[in-house]
Amino acid sequence: MQWQSNGVLSYFNKLKKFDAFSKPLEDFQEKTIYGGAVTIACWVIIFWLVLLECIEYSRNSTVEEIFVDTSRDSKLQINLDIVVPSISCDYLALDAVDSSGEQHLQIDHNISKRRLDLSGKPIAEPQKENVGGKSIQKLYSKVNVSKTEDSSNETAVDTKDKCGSCYGAGFAGQCCNTCEEVKEAYRKRSWAISDLSTIEQCKHDKKSNKSKNAFNEGCQIFGFMEVNRVSGGFHIAPGESFSINHVHVHDVQPFSSSSFNTTHRIRHLSFGQKVDGVPGSTTNPLDGTENIAEKGSTMFQNYIKIVPTLYQRSDGSLFYTNQFSVTKHVKVISQYSGESGMPGIFFSYELSPLMVKISDEPKSLGHLCTEICCIISGVYFTFMLMDTLLYRSSKVFVKMEIGKAH
Repeated sequence: MQWQSNGVLSYFNKLKKFDAFSKPLEDFQEKTIYGGAVTIACWVIIFWLVLLECIEYSRNSTVEEIFVDTSRDSKLQINLDIVVPSISCDYLALDAVDSSGEQHLQIDHNISKRRLDLSGKPIAEPQKENVGGKSIQKLYSKVNVSKTEDSSNETAVDTKDKCGSCYGAGFAGQCCNTCEEVKEAYRKRSWAISDLSTIEQCKHDKKSNKSKNAFNEGCQIFGFMEVNRVSGGFHIAPGESFSINHVHVHDVQPFSSSSFNTTHRIRHLSFGQKVDGVPGSTTNPLDGTENIAEKGSTMFQNYIKIVPTLYQRSDGSLFYTNQFSVTKHVKVISQYSGESGMPGIFFSYELSPLMVKISDEPKSLGHLCTEICCIISGVYFTFMLMDTLLYRSSKVFVKMEIGKAH
């Protein structure tokens, strides 16, 4: 047994040859004031850096990927909240069109208008708004129905006994017994009615009376709408919108296009599902922006590039949304300068064929341990070199003082 014990001790004694951490005798160790200060600073910095690393470990890391968008979602949700402070809701229309300029039909939406006073305060409850104008055929249908109904907003013209004047816009033998028929006759000839009060059929028309408040109120348009997931656009412009032979037009009678001040404030504009806390994302670039028409009737154009985005949280839940960038262009409408167009707020959007995937991934415990070891060893070695430099410098300085420096 004694022989075996000596063999074990001999085996362990051989391990001393591999000791890379030699220990000096305590009798030969010298402790200094600056050495103590350096040591305290070393451990304070190590503690601070380790604490920061632990806080960073508690947060998920963000991984971004880009790939071709193969999703089959056929609808694009547009969320908006826009205030036009100088035009009443009765004279503003919201329309959505595709890339060819033709109106989107059968849009699912929840768009409302709220009347505002000129200071921006609400003066009425929100009213749900129709998105998209009427076709010319629907307008004719509406006119025919109005002939047979007793409406309080039409003059008491007996259609059986009288043939109302079209004020020069109708063809031979045509009768215009309602305000809508007179305006339709003017539309067909591309004429403008200078003053609706001169038209007998329009004197008691409620719609015509709304023109008195056209510029005495403001309007807030807000809500969402779902359109086909293709490139297209939407706009808010003055006048009643409708289509003639697949051409989208706005009727601003009895005013001219140059009469409208399209100054506006975009409180919110986004595309798709709202997702809070997406890493790396910023607020929507148009949120809170205000555009002022300083030089008269103005056409505000916004060209938007939409990037589909898939956000995956650490719990595995998926959210489909969109990020976008925007380029703005402003054009002043003037018949004298030759600049044509329709005053309003226009948005044209294009969908990117690529999708961005943003994933939240938790960090591993091994990663934390590796970082802590790197912090401790790196800081300790750095301060050890600093202490050695200070110690040797002090020795040289002492020798110089006593005249023993070589």
